[in-house]
Parts: sequence; structure tokens; C-alpha cells
Amino acid sequence: MIGKYTKYAADLLRRGQLVAIPTETVYGLAGNALDVKAVSEIFSVKQRPSFDPLIIHLPDVASIEAYVAAFPDALLELARKFMPGPLTLLLPRSSLIPDLITAGSDRVAIRIPSHVVAQNLLHQLDFPLAAPSANPFGYISPTSAEHVAQQLGDKIPYILDGGPCVVGLESTIVGMEQNEITVYRKGGIPLEAIEAVIGKVKVRAHSTSNPNAPGMLKSHYAPRIPLRIGEVETFLKKFPKDRIGVLSFRKFKPDIPKAHQVCLSQSGDYKEAAQNLFASMRYLDSLALDLIVAELLPEEDLGTAINDRLRRAAA
Repeated sequence: MIGKYTKYAADLLRRGQLVAIPTETVYGLAGNALDVKAVSEIFSVKQRPSFDPLIIHLPDVASIEAYVAAFPDALLELARKFMPGPLTLLLPRSSLIPDLITAGSDRVAIRIPSHVVAQNLLHQLDFPLAAPSANPFGYISPTSAEHVAQQLGDKIPYILDGGPCVVGLESTIVGMEQNEITVYRKGGIPLEAIEAVIGKVKVRAHSTSNPNAPGMLKSHYAPRIPLRIGEVETFLKKFPKDRIGVLSFRKFKPDIPKAHQVCLSQSGDYKEAAQNLFASMRYLDSLALDLIVAELLPEEDLGTAINDRLRRAAA
């Protein structure tokens, strides 16, 4: 059921049930982060491996203190600059956080969404929400309530509708390793914006197992139709032109049916491209195609995070 009532959603969550919620990044599958049974149900509904940790969501920076054992000054500075917003901080966890949330790690990933509906909901609750993307594990993340309904509608009691996600990419995850600021996942806040606040940062590559932070698995965000990165002309030698879909940054390709193509932003706007990415992948995945060919963006601004998602979709 899709609806717009945060009070009803809050009542369900207090009873240990799951609710799909909107954020500015993607829709999340939310449950009480302190209730191991509810958290276990998140993993079950998503078919998510238990070694992949979850992010907890809170209403404001002040509420973080109860769930962490320490808050390094550099990360606090980032919190004050970018929270609420598409930033997740990896912090030493307090004893309140269940092992299942962190996959046994001594750090917990914490985010404060800026979406007005998510904020309204979180302020009604006295517990944080665990809320990974509301889709089957490994598939394209949902950026509308309808996307959630198409995939999980028969598995959860309620989808809280907050309209289309305005960022469209998951959050940037930042933590510290040996006193060095480390970006674990590129996301909705560009690296340049983070470095403008705290200086040069280390960027971690994703890992294939036992990730240090949520969303670090090598293969992820993948459509069911095989997706490859490269020049369309290369693949035209192997596939009929009416069986290829194209995901490009700015320009349509002349040899491919236009209905089989999506340009993320003809004006070259990175924010628009990010907002359109997952919905565009879903559209192409719904067509009768043998292959989707994706074009990488310039490695700058949100282009780096978009390219990260495309490479993992093609892994």
C-alpha cells in the first residue's frame, strides 16, 4: 500500500514492522535499528547478505551522540557542514547498536536525511531507523514509491510516498583510518565539496566481500539485462542495433532507435544526471534488449559517483 501518512508509518515501525520511506537519495526499506528481529526482516525481504552492514538514520546531528563511542573533530566538521544531506559517517559505535547492523564491525554508519517526509517521520520516533535501499539486493535502487511497489509491494505493509528523489544517488560514506579521512563510497556529495572543507582525502576502492561500510560490494545496482561500458560502435558489430539500449550523458546516438536511448542530461548538468540515473536504468531494463551500453561521464563532481554505479552495474 502506498500512502502519505507519516503517523501511520511511525505506528507500524513501533510495532516492529517494515516501511519503505523516501529520502533525498533513494527510497529506503526501514525498520527499528535497535530491534534485531526487525533488522533481520530487512535482510530477509531484500535477500541481502548479512555481512553487508546497514546505515542507521537519525533526525539531527545532536541525536548521533547516543549511538557512538567517539566523534572525531574532522568528521564532526563534515556533519555540521553537510547534515542533513546525502552524507553518511562511519563512527565508533556504542553498545546500543546491534552486531547485525554493523556486520560485527566496531563502527556504525550514520546518516541524517534531509527529505522533509523522512525528517517528519524520524522526529516522531525515539529510535533510529535502519534503511538500506528498498529493492531486492543487487538490483537498481528505487527513486520513487512506484519503483518500490513494483519490486517489494507484496512483501511490506506500507510505502510512504514522498515523491521522486531529488539527489538520486546513495550517500557519500566517510570515515577515518589511522587519522586519515577516508571516503568509502562515492555518492551524493562530490569529493571536491568534502575536500573543500577538510582537505585531501583518501578514496577506498570497493571490496568483493566483508565490506568495511555499506554499499561497497563490487557488483551492485545491476539491471537484469547485461550492462557494458564502452563505445556503442564496438557492440554494433555483435548485436543488431534494435537490440541495444544506450545510456549516455549528453548526446543521442544516430544508429540506435531513440526509444532505446536515455540521455542523463543534455545540458551536461551532473545533478540532473544523478537524479535520472537509476530511473533511466530501470527504463532500459524494461525493454526487449540484449544489451545496455553505458557511457562514462567526466571524472569530476557527481560524475565520479555516477561512474562508480555504472562500473558496479557492469561488474
